[in-house]
Amino acid sequence: MRVSLGRAVTLLFLGAACSLSWYAVRTGTGTREVIPLNFRRWSRQLSSALDEIKRVVAKRENSTGNHTDDTRWNVLNLTSKLFVHLANMYYYLPHLQKHEDSLHPNVVIGQGRTGVSLVMGIPTVKREKQSYLIDTLNSLFFDVSEEQKKDCVVIIFVAEVNAEYVNSIAEDIRTRFPNEVQSGVLEVISPPASYYPDLSTLKETFGDSKERVRWRTKQNLDYSFLMLYAQPKGTFYLQLEDDIIAKPQYIQSVKSFTLKQSSEWMILEFSQLGFIGKLFKSEDLPFIVEFFLMFYKDKPIDWLLDHLLWVKVCNPEKDAKHCDKQKAHLRIRSKPSLFQHVGFHSSLAGKIQNLKDKDFGKNALHKAHVNPPAKVTTSLKVYQHYTLERAYEGKDFFWAFAPVAGDYILFNFLEPLTVEGYLFKSGNIEHPGDKLNNAGVEALPADETELLKESADNGSKYNYQRTKDGYLKIGTFENGVAEGIISLSVGKIQAIRLSIHSNSSVWVLLNEIFIRMPGK
Repeated sequence: MRVSLGRAVTLLFLGAACSLSWYAVRTGTGTREVIPLNFRRWSRQLSSALDEIKRVVAKRENSTGNHTDDTRWNVLNLTSKLFVHLANMYYYLPHLQKHEDSLHPNVVIGQGRTGVSLVMGIPTVKREKQSYLIDTLNSLFFDVSEEQKKDCVVIIFVAEVNAEYVNSIAEDIRTRFPNEVQSGVLEVISPPASYYPDLSTLKETFGDSKERVRWRTKQNLDYSFLMLYAQPKGTFYLQLEDDIIAKPQYIQSVKSFTLKQSSEWMILEFSQLGFIGKLFKSEDLPFIVEFFLMFYKDKPIDWLLDHLLWVKVCNPEKDAKHCDKQKAHLRIRSKPSLFQHVGFHSSLAGKIQNLKDKDFGKNALHKAHVNPPAKVTTSLKVYQHYTLERAYEGKDFFWAFAPVAGDYILFNFLEPLTVEGYLFKSGNIEHPGDKLNNAGVEALPADETELLKESADNGSKYNYQRTKDGYLKIGTFENGVAEGIISLSVGKIQAIRLSIHSNSSVWVLLNEIFIRMPGK
């Protein structure tokens, strides 16, 4: 759908007018009180929306007329729904009228990235037992390409009002994901304390305790806040949780499945569990959030989502089978699932939640290669049966405790070999953070005399640096991966060594070891 700039501005002011209009709210006595919206708030929303119009128009002017898969995936639809929705929020949450900035998040980390195809939202709270957030982020970024990172944004919504705790989470993320923070693909936000209403007087329903009712009610408000913040940033919004792992190439899988669908769908599901892996069109989020806010005190979020579909398409005069068939047009499931729940301790204190998605299947935790005969040794302390020998033979992955500077992994060939290249990958989908980072790849020439002669014949000085014990420094690990070719001028090689240059706080896991021989 094409929207001219003039048409867009008209829609904008119509929506803004709705937001500025006077409206009524119910008071505790059942009477109605008319309250005007704050002009400064409206002005700020209007300015933000004008910036959004400029961005969308510029994006469309730069796009071609040929709708390839990539352009279809990237198309953004301008909508004035958000203004009407923001006005309505003050009806469902009347306490917000007393706090002008209640809907403005505290952006702790963020480069203001917009115009992407995919926005991923992850709410997180302080857990009593164990946090899974860093492992979740490691999994999400594990094999995502730089090109894919440029077209997405991951929003961590720390649903806590304690500034010290929020800042501690942000600092941990800055330390562990510096490139993602700097590039703008990773954001951390939190809500103002005034966003939440009084949750101490909620009615207990469905046999739930007062604490559980409070927990699920706040959770509904958290999802709503996050969705509203994410809405203008991209074309699609993917709801995730802070205790999951993702399948390799999940972004490409989401993209491929989405492009196969007609325009009728409302929810695409990439996990069968709760509210995990649910994809929405960003233009639908204001409507969805408004429905959530109508009933945020009454039921959990996944129940509300199902009720929303029922309201839209189910005929009360027909049976449940007919209703399910109609809802299936709006809610479409992708198999196998792309996300698995791994958290054991729920964010609800004392609750154990060992839920598993049976459609997720098993992950390939290592990749086997045929490597040349070698004696393998390591200074690292091996964990259980995950030995270097088994990994080298392609039977399993290698897993060891946290290394210190000077540790090594050595592949000593039974006879000198001509080696064309190497590949070492660390971490895997279940343990994505157990990577080698500050480490190098070194090769020991079998005949240094031949090496020097070859260098002289080529008319140039050999450019590999040497270690004190005669190894050549041929490569380094970047983002947990070391891959490269070895110059033929090196001649035959007696050994390859992985040398660790600094202490690490995480374990080491090698999921792929490949010594590439000529013709392989």
